[in-house]
Amino acid sequence: MNTHDLIKKSYNGESLSQKELVHLLSVPSDSAESYSIMAAANRISKELSNGHAEIHAQFALNLAPCPCNCMFCSFANANNIFTEETTLLPEEAIAYAKQFEQNGANAIFVMTTAKYAFDQFIEMSQEIRRNLNSGTTLIANVGDQTLKNAKKIKDAGYTGVYHALRLREGSDTGLSPQKRKDSICNFNEAGLVVGTCVEPVGPEHTNEELAQMIEFTASFNPAYSGAARRITIPGTQMAQLGMITELRMAQIVAVTRLGMPRTVMGNCTHEPCTLGSAAGANLFWAELGANPRDIKARTEEGRGDTIEQCASLFMESNWDVLKGPSKYYNGSLS
Repeated sequence: MNTHDLIKKSYNGESLSQKELVHLLSVPSDSAESYSIMAAANRISKELSNGHAEIHAQFALNLAPCPCNCMFCSFANANNIFTEETTLLPEEAIAYAKQFEQNGANAIFVMTTAKYAFDQFIEMSQEIRRNLNSGTTLIANVGDQTLKNAKKIKDAGYTGVYHALRLREGSDTGLSPQKRKDSICNFNEAGLVVGTCVEPVGPEHTNEELAQMIEFTASFNPAYSGAARRITIPGTQMAQLGMITELRMAQIVAVTRLGMPRTVMGNCTHEPCTLGSAAGANLFWAELGANPRDIKARTEEGRGDTIEQCASLFMESNWDVLKGPSKYYNGSLS
């Protein structure tokens, strides 16, 4: 199997098989082949997005120990990082959202833990929506939902959602892989645009697992796919498995781009880094408040990046940042 031929195949808009994706994932991350994969992914991303990257911004309505026990998450009950629940007041949530809006976020994400009361989420969302400009793109990052609830999310003023079938879902998490898939279908049926990702990638995940997940994310034509490495939560059982390098993550980000259809404009990575954007990532996130990869209750005091920091990273890798509402969630960049 020839890497150059596979790059050419993807560049011509042809889909790659699982075996072909495994080949691209298997080359050494610091090899000439890998750098050629990254360069091709960067070229495709820039062509699809007219050279414009996007910065989306997320804040959480609550911080609470979560019984879903995703072992890579600082909120997990089993990880014993956070032991008490705190929730934002409506005025606090509105202030976060307006700060992101004023700072130029292309989309604003509202996140909750899986057990946050759905009716409360809708009420808070309606308050947030009323206080933002009508053109501001609002995205939900919530737990699995029925079709009925998905329609309520749409009616509350959301354009789309972030939802992912995580790697080793059901074994590293207490959630059902089928329910994750069903929720994605429900969101789509309700008219919500779904963004997703191959995540959270650790050293233990095989190339076959990654290729399968790339294929799955491509199967429902998301607003964006991409890849994100697992961030080590100190003192947890999963911390013993370690963390992949940014270079390896950049390789996976690039292969994910090559594995997506051309209808998928976005290619995300997290956390923001120049290696990721040089490898074809055209979407970063800024964060405030609770963060499932952080042990600080306010991630702006820890791992979270600002919109300005994300923009600087994109600039360093020769990307312009889109001004205005997200094109990945709102349609063509023409």
